Amino acid sequence: MVRNLFKTALPHIIAVAIFAGIALAYSYPVLEGKRIYQPDIMNYTGMSKEINDYRVKTGEETLWTNSMFGGMPAYQISVIYKNNIARFFHKIFTLGLPGPANMIFLYMVGFYILMLVLGVGTWLAIVGAIAFAFSSYHFIIIEAGHNTKALAIGYMAPTLAGILLALRGRLLAGSLLTAVFLSLQIYANHFQITYYLLVIVLLTGFAFLIHDFIHKNLTNFSKALGALLLAALMAVLLNITNLLTTYEYSKYTIRGGTELSHNQEVQTSGGLDTEYATQWSYGIGETFSLFIPNIKGGATGRLAQNSDWTNKVKPDNRSWVGNQNHYWGDQPFTSGPVYVGAIIFFLFVFGSFVLRGPLKWALIVAAVLSVLLSWGKNFMPLTEFFMHYVPGYNKFRAVSMTLVIAELAIPVVAMLGLREIAENPQLVRNKLKPFLAAVGLTAGVALLFYLIPKAVFHFTSVQEVATFSQFKAETPDMAATVDSLRSELENARISIFRADALRSMLFILLSAGAIWAFALKKIKKEALIAIVALLVILDMWLVDKRYLNTDNFVAKRQVDKPFQPSEVDQIILKDVDPHYRVLNLTTSTFSDAATSYFHKSIGGYHGAKLQRYQDLIDHHITKGNIKVLNMLNAKYIIRSDEKKKPIAEVNFDAAGNAWLVNKYKLVANADEEIDALIGIDLENEIVADRKFAGELEGKPFGTDPMSEIALTSYAPNRLTYKGQTAKQQIAVFSEIYYDKGWNAYLNGKPVPHFRANYLLRAIVLPAGTHEIEFRFEPKSFIWGERISLIASVLLVLLIASYFVYPVIRRRQHA
Repeated sequence: MVRNLFKTALPHIIAVAIFAGIALAYSYPVLEGKRIYQPDIMNYTGMSKEINDYRVKTGEETLWTNSMFGGMPAYQISVIYKNNIARFFHKIFTLGLPGPANMIFLYMVGFYILMLVLGVGTWLAIVGAIAFAFSSYHFIIIEAGHNTKALAIGYMAPTLAGILLALRGRLLAGSLLTAVFLSLQIYANHFQITYYLLVIVLLTGFAFLIHDFIHKNLTNFSKALGALLLAALMAVLLNITNLLTTYEYSKYTIRGGTELSHNQEVQTSGGLDTEYATQWSYGIGETFSLFIPNIKGGATGRLAQNSDWTNKVKPDNRSWVGNQNHYWGDQPFTSGPVYVGAIIFFLFVFGSFVLRGPLKWALIVAAVLSVLLSWGKNFMPLTEFFMHYVPGYNKFRAVSMTLVIAELAIPVVAMLGLREIAENPQLVRNKLKPFLAAVGLTAGVALLFYLIPKAVFHFTSVQEVATFSQFKAETPDMAATVDSLRSELENARISIFRADALRSMLFILLSAGAIWAFALKKIKKEALIAIVALLVILDMWLVDKRYLNTDNFVAKRQVDKPFQPSEVDQIILKDVDPHYRVLNLTTSTFSDAATSYFHKSIGGYHGAKLQRYQDLIDHHITKGNIKVLNMLNAKYIIRSDEKKKPIAEVNFDAAGNAWLVNKYKLVANADEEIDALIGIDLENEIVADRKFAGELEGKPFGTDPMSEIALTSYAPNRLTYKGQTAKQQIAVFSEIYYDKGWNAYLNGKPVPHFRANYLLRAIVLPAGTHEIEFRFEPKSFIWGERISLIASVLLVLLIASYFVYPVIRRRQHA
């Protein structure tokens, strides 16, 4: 029995070894002790510094950080959900490999599982896994540091595998597989990718529903649907803490829309502004990058980084041309194209012609839809429909990211098409027209682009055309020179374009030639698979190396401590006050993680800051309202002096951690509340929304010149103050109001607190000497962790039963 089990498992063990070897070979500097330098991970390090320091010091999760934007929940920054068994599963499916090898490995093993479920043989499954993994975007996001996105993409394929297994009648195995991988998909914590996976799942489910309806087999579909819904429920319950806290928090972030009437579109849509969401829209012509990588020049950068064009430009103009952008597409900038591979795209086209069944149509529709949606502002009718009428779609930005759907769908169809060829050598000769059509629509198009590039594409961006035209209008005598330089720039870009068009054409023709040789029985199946595998690896590996290579690896210490304190930082850090804020005007203040690494920042770096804080930024902070900076306790302001050297100014008017007032002004809505911050005397009065009138009206407030209130103990999730006053007053705290977790206690007993000055906390402080405490105790987290623990135990028991029960039955019948 053990021998048979080992024999069955051996091919998969070999596959795992191959994947691990490839992943480590690609990222071999990690074997030398180096680490990959990822810009977004560097930003994460800055954002999460206070959270991680607190975890190391106490062993607890803080759930709140004051290191940026005055304070915000830590849910979407760095929280460990200890009761979620998915954490353990994740370590298994990444083998504990160092980054980025762990993500590359996960890409491959996840797609391999899908291929096995679809009945693709082991070796073809390995080829498909490599092809999917090496799609250029998957490596581009690793280089950028979008690790959660990479992990979520890695778990898309095996989640779909579980669903397909259930739809094909394997209810128990399919539902368990779905529960495990959907829980991991959600655990990866990139809801935009999960949303796109849902699009694929819904299209697949609809296709199978139609198929089962036609074949009068709705009973099978109903059972599968029921089993999958239970699996989805299990996955949700495992991740319930993160889901509850995120859902609760999202309504108050920039993703949830503003209460102000200044921006009616955001207010009515309850999501992101359409212009903001479609800023990164894929160009229509840029879509050919799916099989020709440099269709628009690849990544943003200087042309001088690529020397292939120099012989096409006059020596006198090479310096100028070399300083122009390597990318000439429609996006503001890009780290690289979405390239699924010339060979894989060719096989996708062929598979689209010859495959049958509901899965084919679901995946083709998914791929086409993702391309159309990726066009964003270049195809507004569809974009506006989805933004306004499809639930949840307007919560996400960068519509070009929808292409992750195509990146999954295309290699699945491609590998199923290759399987048909490998299992039936006569197929290509029997389907010669579809085969030639696939060659013509890929290699033929690439050849056309190579021969007449200017007939089908422009080689200057819209912005560049406008710049050239403006310069010619302003300096007519330079018009001929401008036209000459533009022509030289186009020649350089055409050279780059043609090189990749020719490259893709050759890879397609070589793979098509191998398939044709197999059809003529000149080579065997094993040789065909080996040739295609070699060509796919060669094709995609070389393209990926353009965007993620040894240059991206640095010494470990540089990653562990990415920010070094400046002279100004060192001066500020000498302040023994445990809690004050810093406004750094020498950086991009509201896209800056470095300041948060050392200080509690007025600015920060995060895509889901609280909407009310964003309102304050837009209406007051960026307009220089010093009163608002004072109430936020901006004790230090970092500016540049005349020599552009950073200096730290002490803001002596900063209000401190808390203060007492005896006057209040009630307003009717958010507009009046934020506008009132302009003229109000914030040292002696607060402005509050009328919905908090019950906390204020009818209560006598007096003045006591000897009253005082001060912070006595600081932790990010627990702040203690001592207050003393002879008259009842209003205590205002320079802390962000978020009532979904923050609780106030007076002398150990809970008391209500309310929002003041648009986003601060306040309580009514009775006469006397008191201890005031704020604790962050979100019920969503507390109850979520309890539910997650129960679900984790239940899933482990179900998995154990699935494997143990057949063994018991065999022994009983032995």
